[in-house]
Amino acid sequence: MEESIQKTELKKSCVNCGAELKYKPGTTNISCEYCGHQETISVDPNGFMELELYPYLNEMGAQHHSEEISMLHCKNCGANQHVEENYKSLHCVYCSMPLVLEDQYKEEWILPGAVLPFQIDQQKSHQIFKRWVQRLWFAPNNLKKAALDPKFTKGLYLPYWTFDAQLSATYSGQRGEYYYETRRVRNAQGKMVNQRVRKTRWYPASGQVSGFVDDTLVEASKQRKGRVPSKIARWNLKLLQPFNSSFLRGFVTEKYTIPLKQGHLAAKGEAKQIAKRWCRQDIGGDTQRINHMDMQLSKETFKHILLPVYVSSYRFNGKEYNFFVNGENGTISGTRPYSFWKIFFAVLFVLILIGLFVLFAKS
Repeated sequence: MEESIQKTELKKSCVNCGAELKYKPGTTNISCEYCGHQETISVDPNGFMELELYPYLNEMGAQHHSEEISMLHCKNCGANQHVEENYKSLHCVYCSMPLVLEDQYKEEWILPGAVLPFQIDQQKSHQIFKRWVQRLWFAPNNLKKAALDPKFTKGLYLPYWTFDAQLSATYSGQRGEYYYETRRVRNAQGKMVNQRVRKTRWYPASGQVSGFVDDTLVEASKQRKGRVPSKIARWNLKLLQPFNSSFLRGFVTEKYTIPLKQGHLAAKGEAKQIAKRWCRQDIGGDTQRINHMDMQLSKETFKHILLPVYVSSYRFNGKEYNFFVNGENGTISGTRPYSFWKIFFAVLFVLILIGLFVLFAKS
């Protein structure tokens, strides 16, 4: 394996005023927030770089398509994050605890093969948050006054593994076809009535299926259970761009903590479920049984990709609540307070309605 360390581009300053150029969400430009100067990000015309899987599993990718990055470890929640050197607010994106710059350390990572750039900006994420608050049921009336500090809303690139493979599987099982019989049964009133009963005839089935499994997505970082809600963890991977470090400017990047080998095992489990679906489709009929299946994966490749999310928190009545906004499609999920009195009066109203219904039924 040829040894080569690939370095991402260095930070770029504005030619007009010297300020740092940052990625402008929804574009292919980096821009200066002070004077408005913009430059176009050069995207590799050759597309994504898919890496052969097994050389990496054997060699762990040492010194190949890799680079060193500066990392900061949050001692409060355990998140590992790469923060731009001149990022103004050195706070953890998840728990808002201060990060100590002196605790920086160097670590090697497999260079991302692709990135899904942010499609919405921080201001849009705040608007989504406000609309979300207005639509909450049983929320306190003054929740809209919740303190949302923009400096604690950060754009974060989450690491994921994606796996591609050619899948083939042989199977043996049974195809079930429904038929119906009518029988006499006694109903709840004691009368004999006809009842239609569904039954299944089973026939032996066997065969082979094959196809290409594209972009099986596996999360590559997990320090706290349920940290990023699954509700927002859906992205349109057709928007992926070949990796260019310019897309990361002005944002925080989280390094993967789930190793490639563990991610591959999760992807194989997903491939097995895909193979079962293909086998059932091949068997046909109304229902299917798979007694035995032998699955093989070949031409396996992978890439390390980065996906966008906004992470923030807001304070209400002295308590902190978290929320997350998908940086591509704006889906939001978060924790929220409830109004005791709204819930109390709602329950009381329902009980009164039930009581009135019972009263009228008796009369």
